[in-house]
Amino acid sequence: MLMAQIEGFVEIARQGNMRRAADALSISQPALTARIQALQGELGSALFRRTHSGMVLTPAGRAFLPHAERAMEAVRSGSSLVRELEHGVTGELALAVAPAVSAYVLPEILVRFTERHPEVRLLVRTGHSEEIVDLVARGEVELGIVRELRDPRVRSRPLYEDELMLVARPDHPLAMAGRVDVSEISHVQLILFDRTSSYYDLTNALFRVAGVVPRGVTEVDNIEAAKRMVERGLGVALLPGTAVADALEVGSLHQVELSGAATIRRRIVAVERPEPSPASPFQTTLWGLLDRIPELIPRALPIGAAD
Repeated sequence: MLMAQIEGFVEIARQGNMRRAADALSISQPALTARIQALQGELGSALFRRTHSGMVLTPAGRAFLPHAERAMEAVRSGSSLVRELEHGVTGELALAVAPAVSAYVLPEILVRFTERHPEVRLLVRTGHSEEIVDLVARGEVELGIVRELRDPRVRSRPLYEDELMLVARPDHPLAMAGRVDVSEISHVQLILFDRTSSYYDLTNALFRVAGVVPRGVTEVDNIEAAKRMVERGLGVALLPGTAVADALEVGSLHQVELSGAATIRRRIVAVERPEPSPASPFQTTLWGLLDRIPELIPRALPIGAAD
């Protein structure tokens, strides 16, 4: 299977038209047709069907497309790294991290990392924990940072714990009270974020166990949006400590202690393949920084820290 065949397949899938794809690749239409026919022959399945509106992927083509796109990206990344080697780049480190980690924890770690290894090219992808574990298991990234979960395809190393805390604007009645019973949530506007996130499930579990049914709920799709809405006085929210540490420090948000509800913490771990390649010096540096997260990141708690 030649890369030119895969490139042709991906371009036709993008354009939905053989002529436009051939023009984009600066080759003739017959040459592109020959590439696709050879690829289909090797795979033993048709990848497209012709319609009055253009080329449409078959079920086999839809299944093959993400793999073809990853192959193209891997080649582009490798080619870029080879070119960068001529300008002093000596390695590449691919990471995948959960959104809350990438926004509030990883930047400080990478600043310190690049101070020591400016010659290393960093690739960072974000996604939900299950997606990241898949990337690690397939070898598409060297390391993932996710919430703790069980998966036999990877091994994990605990890094820190993140506590969900109720926050409100300083002039909000709950913030002025300082400590309230969890039942008070029934009487205020609650901002929830990211229905697909484990934080959403943790928040609902807290209220369910406490027998509380929030009446006023606004849903947003990310932590930062929820945080900004709380700062504007649109409601209160249960958010990870690492996400609100800066706002608590400057006083734009206040923590509200909850009585009648258990403390909820989520353990964050690093995951890698069970038999990773021997660690390079820059990977050793990264592991050392990750182990120091409770020291370096405000509100990141050591594993097993007491309340």
